[in-house]
Amino acid sequence: MNIWQKYVIPRSIEEAIHYLTSAPGSARPIGGGTDLLLEIQQGHHPPVHTLVDVTRIPDLLRLQEIGERLFIGAAVPVKVITESPLVRHHALAVAEACGLIGGPQVRNTATLGGNVAHALPAADGMISLFALDAQVEIAGATGRRLQPIHTLFKGPGQSTLDLNSEIIVGFYLPLRKSGQSSAFSRVMRPQGVALPILNMAVWMEREEQVIRDIHIAIGPSGPVPFRATQVEKELIGKSPDSFALKRAKEAIHQSIQFRSSAMRASAAYRHHLSEVLLEEVIGKAWQRAFELEVA
Repeated sequence: MNIWQKYVIPRSIEEAIHYLTSAPGSARPIGGGTDLLLEIQQGHHPPVHTLVDVTRIPDLLRLQEIGERLFIGAAVPVKVITESPLVRHHALAVAEACGLIGGPQVRNTATLGGNVAHALPAADGMISLFALDAQVEIAGATGRRLQPIHTLFKGPGQSTLDLNSEIIVGFYLPLRKSGQSSAFSRVMRPQGVALPILNMAVWMEREEQVIRDIHIAIGPSGPVPFRATQVEKELIGKSPDSFALKRAKEAIHQSIQFRSSAMRASAAYRHHLSEVLLEEVIGKAWQRAFELEVA
């Protein structure tokens, strides 16, 4: 079986869009290809006529501060993101999540853009971006647009992107300020099933001994990425002591309906893990926020 008939390497966003929109058959952008090529080989995705390799486009390879935001290009390999001092300072949850994607060989080629475009509700990189309230830049035939990352998702493996005519350029994250921090953690099956049993990312703003603001993203907790807003409400304005954490854990049980999976875990086990991960990521973010504040 031929996975593709034509493979092109554009050097600009405009050239990439041209290849996508003018292909005589189906076309797809490709970064590391660690998801798409495997799905085609396994018969979960039909063969593609034209693959458009976006890894040589300078705009998609930038990783830099732009004004008051951090920009991470969609084609930056996740290994580079994991090790970047900029990402580790401003968005440590993203660096932690990227450091857990696949193994070393996969991280050398996989991209954050591909992780998000694949639209799985438990993708590690995507969950971390979701907690940090990322904005995504998309380029298409009519130009570029910026939109909140949560607007990309319609269901498992389904995004609002038109992959025959659009590409993700990159992600914008707010720069970290005093008292702010983030953290990510997950639990995997030991067999190495590609997706986690459960993962969780948190962004926090600490003001003295209380949580002034917090974002919590948990996956998989539904068909699309999920912000645990009811859990957040139990923590805002409080110190993360045992009483506040107990209320937050109760809010998880009341507001999130985890699904049982024959390949990964039961809903009951995911509820148990959610309590463990909640304590872990909030504890790390709380301490990190203090360390920056006094630095």
